[in-house]
Amino acid sequence: MALPTWDHPEPLAVGSAPVPEYGAGSLADLLPTLAAGMEVPGATAAIRELAPADRACVFLIDGLGWEQLRTHPDEAPFMTSLLASSRGGTGRPITAGYPATTATSLASVGTGLPPGAHGLPGYTVRDPETRELMNQLRWQPWTAPHVWQPYPTVFQLAHEAGVHTAQVSSPAFEHTPLTKVALSGGTFHGRLSGEDRMDLAAAQLGAGDRSLVYTYYSEVDGAGHRYGLDSDTWRGQLMHVDRLVQRLAEQLPPRSALYVTADHGMIDVPFDEQHRIDFDEDWELRAGVALLGGEGRARHVYAVPGAESDVLTCWREVLGEQFWVASRDEAIDAGWFGPTVDERVYGRIGDVVAAARDDVLIIASEREPKESAMVGNHGSMTPAEQLIPLLEVRS
Repeated sequence: MALPTWDHPEPLAVGSAPVPEYGAGSLADLLPTLAAGMEVPGATAAIRELAPADRACVFLIDGLGWEQLRTHPDEAPFMTSLLASSRGGTGRPITAGYPATTATSLASVGTGLPPGAHGLPGYTVRDPETRELMNQLRWQPWTAPHVWQPYPTVFQLAHEAGVHTAQVSSPAFEHTPLTKVALSGGTFHGRLSGEDRMDLAAAQLGAGDRSLVYTYYSEVDGAGHRYGLDSDTWRGQLMHVDRLVQRLAEQLPPRSALYVTADHGMIDVPFDEQHRIDFDEDWELRAGVALLGGEGRARHVYAVPGAESDVLTCWREVLGEQFWVASRDEAIDAGWFGPTVDERVYGRIGDVVAAARDDVLIIASEREPKESAMVGNHGSMTPAEQLIPLLEVRS
């Protein structure tokens, strides 16, 4: 069934989208700022209020947005205490980058580059060489990692400069292509439990006079996708990760800084036809479309050759005020993917790019049954998805 949009509200202006703060306050600016404080050649301190530290640890909590943290102080008392100048730390929001999704954000944090440069501009994007969709989180179908993303990571640059670098995460991630192109450099240490990761991350911080350490926790995101932000399961995960942050903070060696951040926030979307527009059931949205990429709140739309203009017009008319809908060039010129887009990345971006403004999704019930059933979703440029915490603790 097509969404009843025969009155076709006035489309949102592309320029009204709140573009991420690339170069001053985005996730891609964090590691270069920390590396610059350790005098790593070529690193630039873009987040100017962060003072240098000899030892720095980034703890990335998958799916924990700034707005979700601020509205759950009882579940996260320790992190809430870091929102103000207490415990020797400060807290502020930064922007994830577009789209606000895990593969894109992990590449941004690890390379220190925006999506238009590192080349992972969505959950699924078209490979211009094969004309097939590539899932950049699962790396399917397999593509040569360092052809897809050729830039060195900040960890590699820091390691070459004599900084002790380490990643502490799930053993399952050690050999994945995404880890290779986004987070490699120095040594990888796999630990199953969050507590073991915190203890080892603290030990790795103290292993060098200059140290750069990364650690990660995924289950806040998983609980949000499966059960939603109002669920006891999600709140329980937030309580657990708050204790992990405190555990790590209390073990910091001297001259250290801990930075707690995330890859994106999240929004719950109701299960009805008004909020979940089914591409597989909507003939207007399907017309002229060869491939549907991205995810529900951040779509890359690849048109049949010659139909690009018609697809853009149709998507704007059908989606009205619910989405920012741009052509590829309009999205690039507006800075959605960063200040510039590399030539190799240009064709990975959709002919049409659609970013949700309201609490709506473009699902694909037949093509993407699992993704279409998720309660919590993310990807777009709304504050709930785009703003992520940057919390600091220093020893």
